[in-house]
Amino acid sequence: MALQSSGAISLDDMHVEAGGSTGTLCTINDADIRTMIDKADSASAGFDDYYGASSTTYVAASGGSTTTSGNYKYHYFNSSGTLSFSSIGTGDGSNTVDYIIIAGGGSGGRGRGGGGGAGGYRTGTFSASAGNKTITVGGGGSGSSHTNGTNSSISGVATSTYGGRGAGGSPRVAPSSGGSGGGGSGAGLDVDNGASGTSGQGRAGGNALAQYSAPYFGSGGAGGGGKSGNGGNWRALGGSYGSPGNGGAGSNTGNANYNNATRAGGGGGGLFYAGTSASGGSGGGGAGSANTSSVGSAGATNKGGGGGGGSQGTSGSFNGGNGGSGIVMIRYQYQG
Repeated sequence: MALQSSGAISLDDMHVEAGGSTGTLCTINDADIRTMIDKADSASAGFDDYYGASSTTYVAASGGSTTTSGNYKYHYFNSSGTLSFSSIGTGDGSNTVDYIIIAGGGSGGRGRGGGGGAGGYRTGTFSASAGNKTITVGGGGSGSSHTNGTNSSISGVATSTYGGRGAGGSPRVAPSSGGSGGGGSGAGLDVDNGASGTSGQGRAGGNALAQYSAPYFGSGGAGGGGKSGNGGNWRALGGSYGSPGNGGAGSNTGNANYNNATRAGGGGGGLFYAGTSASGGSGGGGAGSANTSSVGSAGATNKGGGGGGGSQGTSGSFNGGNGGSGIVMIRYQYQG
């Protein structure tokens, strides 16, 4: 809102536009009233100087990559950096900043491995204040080292939890909890349930169900959890080696999603000697091993996807895929 561009302007009109309460004491020399027209204390000012004046300001910031849509500006960080606010919103200018923080996805497991869990996916708001905020973008877990992803954060605002690694089938390694949990695996009748996700950030990994049909006492990799869906269970198919679980689905929720992309899908489970390969969850989850002598596919970069599980077959055990790195996105009103 702004003062009228013609006609009589009262001192009370100026006071209210500057953020004061109608009917309360004020003068034309008050600092908040003079600020609307950038007049110093020693400079003369008349009522006509206030035609069209407004106390509204908008949030302004720098850092990362930017794009705009309508009255909103988006910043997105594909790597760690600094978000610097030079102005806040006042008057009719909103001071609310929307965010999405996605952590790095977990790696897939080795040898009939479980799929990696997606990085935690958080949305929310905070109020802008002049100064800097440190942006941390988490990396994906390593398939060769079989690790979790790492956290992403906006300093002083919120942190999203790393994606959990998928279980290793050969050698046996338990899955890890995280923003989304890693999928289970197993050997013979000794199997893992999927690890848990973090409430509000992601879902659990799938379970590795034992295969009881002789002579195939085996179990393969279950899918890693995604933002909006649990990882699929390893499915025993009587008289066969079963089929690994698909990765859990990701999400595209949140006002700060500048391109409406789906992110934070879980990794697919790894093959055990036979069966149909598992797909990664929508939103960048890596697919499980394509055959019995291949590594899992990596989670998508800057989507926080979990890595796919590696296979086990006659030629040995193979690593899971790397988890995908995370991303931080923000949105605010930058004009009226």
